[in-house]
Amino acid sequence: MGRARPAARRSHSPDPAAHPAPPRSRTRTLALLGALVAAVAAAAAARAWALLADAQAAARQESALKVLGTDGLFLFSSLDTDQDMYISPEEFKPIAEKLTGSVPAASYEEEELHHDPSEETLTIEARFQPLLTETMTKSKDGFLGVSRLALSGLRNWTTAASPTAVFAARHFWPFLPPPGQELGQPWWIIPGELSVFTGYLSNNRFYPPPPKDKEVIIHRLLSMFHPRPFVKTRFAPQGTVACLTAISDSYYTVMFRIHAEFQLSEPPDFPFWFSPGQFTGHIILSKDATHIRDFRLFVPNHSETSNMEVDIGYIPQVNTQVPLPRWIQLRGLALSPISPPMQSRPSLKMELEATGPSVPSVILDEDGNMIDSRLPSGEPLQFVFEEIKWHQELSWEEAARRLEVAMYPFKKVNYLPFTEAFDRAKAENKLVHSILLWGALDDQLSLEDDAKCSGRTLRETVLESPPILTLLNESFISTWSLVKELEDLQVQQENPLHRQLAGLHLEKYSFPVEMMICLPNGTVVHHINANYFLDITSMKPEDMESNAFSFSSTFEDPSTATYMQFLREGLRRGLPLLQP
Repeated sequence: MGRARPAARRSHSPDPAAHPAPPRSRTRTLALLGALVAAVAAAAAARAWALLADAQAAARQESALKVLGTDGLFLFSSLDTDQDMYISPEEFKPIAEKLTGSVPAASYEEEELHHDPSEETLTIEARFQPLLTETMTKSKDGFLGVSRLALSGLRNWTTAASPTAVFAARHFWPFLPPPGQELGQPWWIIPGELSVFTGYLSNNRFYPPPPKDKEVIIHRLLSMFHPRPFVKTRFAPQGTVACLTAISDSYYTVMFRIHAEFQLSEPPDFPFWFSPGQFTGHIILSKDATHIRDFRLFVPNHSETSNMEVDIGYIPQVNTQVPLPRWIQLRGLALSPISPPMQSRPSLKMELEATGPSVPSVILDEDGNMIDSRLPSGEPLQFVFEEIKWHQELSWEEAARRLEVAMYPFKKVNYLPFTEAFDRAKAENKLVHSILLWGALDDQLSLEDDAKCSGRTLRETVLESPPILTLLNESFISTWSLVKELEDLQVQQENPLHRQLAGLHLEKYSFPVEMMICLPNGTVVHHINANYFLDITSMKPEDMESNAFSFSSTFEDPSTATYMQFLREGLRRGLPLLQP
């Protein structure tokens, strides 16, 4: 066996080169392992924190469910947009605006009417005569025992908010008729959005919504009376309607009717609504709305003083007794879970009128140089305006009637005063279609609290249905009357025939509305109560006990079909009894 040579033996000396360092991959592995351990620990901590947060959220949800119930928690969650179980002021803002009608001042920036120095301006003056509450016979100290504080908004409203205001002529462009509009044909400047099917707007509001587009000029004009006008009333009919009453080569005369109201109170007081029956007026403007020749807006003082149960006061300037609706006297407070609004319907002096035609703000000479618009004395230059030659004209009375029909389509039938209707029926040998009710048929507020709103329902459904309008105009003389009017007529001694007519009607009357078909002598040959009428029209045909008011396949609307059947039955019973 050979022996190894000494030179061939391995060396055992501590030479560094003999033991190389660990590879770099091992270092990276250790670093990654440490990072992984840290990540797992962080994830575990996060998971633990999430579980804790979930547990806390679940506990809050459970607690909220116990306090609010399912529906309440649903409402709360719909407002809690960030789901932190707290309602911030920003999150609560939509519900606050809904309940109170409050709108931040910034929302009204769009209402501003800017003037261009190069255009004509119009100065308008406001005339306002407040109601004298001391002349109110029943409500001097509030309504139905409510303190005088409840009337503070009305009592403190003694002057116009803006006695004068300057407008640019072009601000009145919403009064221009649509292209092709004919003389006397109404159109809507601000269309109404309510009907018997949509109900009415909330009483519990203090601040009007921001006006838009054509609403802006109406809102600005009404703001001259009071800072909180609502350009749309809470009840139908609402909005602004207009019609052409005169046309020339360069000008229009437009008559208009506005249904608007004012909120006189602010929080923390209860809402107090001031609701004129209407504003009416006219404007004469150039066809491009760059010049206004005349403008006037006012509350008519010729409203009927009806015999509803009312309170009255008067305005010394016009010396007119002022009816307030039965709604105040009998209810006073609206049925509301938030705050009981109250309402006043006096007719008083409210008028806006232009001081003269619109005039240029800047006057230029033939070379385009600016001329001072005032004399050295400070007085404005006097302008001479050409005479307008009208080619087509419509009377004020006829225009007013057409606007009223636009607001109340049921008035396409001519409803005569009670005794006059029977005189006309006798002269024309026709039956009388008579409606007897507690509140005025053409007053949106008087009908608000009638049972089932039956008067308003009739007015806005069957009484404006085209087939019903046609039959009424062809075959009947129509009238509507207040119960109180006929009660007074029944006891008056001057005319026995009128007493008899009233008595025959009252014998058949049941609250709230009774529709009757009568002979010219007052004999009622057929009648139906509005509540019963509404009940049967809500039934299915197969559920009706008799065929006295069976539905007709001719009309899709059961109400129209049933009222048509009522009228035809009246004709069947009454026509043979008419004197030849």
